[in-house]
Amino acid sequence: MKLWLVRHAPVLLPAGICYGASDVLADDAASLQAARQAAEQLPLGLPVRVSGLLRAQQLANHLAALRPDLPTAIVDSRLNEMNFGCWEMQPWDAIPQTAFDAWLADFDHHCFGGAESTHVVLQRVGKALSGVQNDELWITHAGVIRAVQWIVEHGFEPVQKAENWPKTVVEPGGLLSVNY
Repeated sequence: MKLWLVRHAPVLLPAGICYGASDVLADDAASLQAARQAAEQLPLGLPVRVSGLLRAQQLANHLAALRPDLPTAIVDSRLNEMNFGCWEMQPWDAIPQTAFDAWLADFDHHCFGGAESTHVVLQRVGKALSGVQNDELWITHAGVIRAVQWIVEHGFEPVQKAENWPKTVVEPGGLLSVNY
């Protein structure tokens, strides 16, 4: 089976802001452009799931208008980006180095910002993956895409070190497919 993963378009925030689970809008023109690119590549009739966050739903709405053969997207909050807790909507460079050090020391279990750990994200994404029966499209976020890559390659092994986390970056509006 193949899972198609599309990352939302660039958000309407200044560069360098930590926005994980914050419900911020994406650039609408960029969302439309990403939907056009995805529409050209996706197979007919592919089931669609979308994150519960608006920036992903913007892209899903544009894609639905371009590709009426695709079923209505199912909103699935398990596809939401990692929640960075108290660091949400803060400049990355304003977050104390001690916060990064604590996260890097226990990348799997430390709740960066006090909300979610990498382990929790892997568990929730894994539950979403377990329900996939056929090829499917997810419109989601960078952290979820990396979690899928980890699960496909390593199952539910703990992520012992941050440097082991998947390095493939799907740019905003980009598409990646994985076999599982």
